[in-house]
Amino acid sequence: MGWVECVPNFSEGRDLAAIDAIADAVRAVPQSHLVDVHSDASHHRSVFTIVGEQRSVLEAVFGAARVAVAKIDLTQHTGEHPRIGAADVVPFVPLGGTTMSDCVALASELGGRLADQLGVPVFLYGHAATREGRRAPPAFRRGGFEQLVSTIGTTPATTPDYGRPVVHTTAGATAVGARTLLVAFNVFLDTDDAGVARDISGSIRTSAGGLPGVRAKGFLVDGSAQVSMNLVDPVTTTPLVVFETVQRAAQRLGVAVSHSEFVGLVPEAALDGVDEETLKLRGSLAEHLLAPKVLAVGGRV
Repeated sequence: MGWVECVPNFSEGRDLAAIDAIADAVRAVPQSHLVDVHSDASHHRSVFTIVGEQRSVLEAVFGAARVAVAKIDLTQHTGEHPRIGAADVVPFVPLGGTTMSDCVALASELGGRLADQLGVPVFLYGHAATREGRRAPPAFRRGGFEQLVSTIGTTPATTPDYGRPVVHTTAGATAVGARTLLVAFNVFLDTDDAGVARDISGSIRTSAGGLPGVRAKGFLVDGSAQVSMNLVDPVTTTPLVVFETVQRAAQRLGVAVSHSEFVGLVPEAALDGVDEETLKLRGSLAEHLLAPKVLAVGGRV
């Protein structure tokens, strides 16, 4: 079978033992390869990048979710990033000859298993969405776990595709989807005023008439305002485009950009002609390239 990428987001960014246990569940499955882990204590979130043969990745992600459900208690969880579940968002992405239809089938199968075997209600989103308005997950994620406890099942938007309309008492719910490659990119500002980051985020996100294919929020992370973005069409609206746009917006507000970071891996097509200095990137650009990581474990993008 063809290869696939899966980028599960787990609501744990501080307990290294729990993060390691989730990672061990991935590594325990032959032909699944954990090629990147990004953990953030302020967001209280870890983003895993798993690549491999379709069935192997499916089993690895299910095993990782089982550990996350056992170890993460959202009733005791606080962090900057919105979340509805211990295994919060689980998108499948086609690689090589794999089709989007293959990823939709994987998302549907995983969703059924999470509900049936772990008791976690599942919302399908992206290309796997079965309901109008679920191409993007915000409709059922608004208000996070705490709000979903009382709103799940009360409207079509908050009714899960799999499982009873009752959140798991500690692990919440999970959004499982299929999508194309995206880039998670954060730009940090030289201020502790999160309002500045929120203002800039509001001006650049697509839904507010900003840049094409950009979802953005403003946070305070380790004392610095952060413009946190998902670039859903990163070849059209590249990291360089959004970096320069954020930089100009910050300058108009009398604030400088301090640095940027990628969360997870990035397709090379989105980085043509860019280097670390241009993006004020923390760390090496090479360590975030998707294709070399996939090729190194025997796959193809």
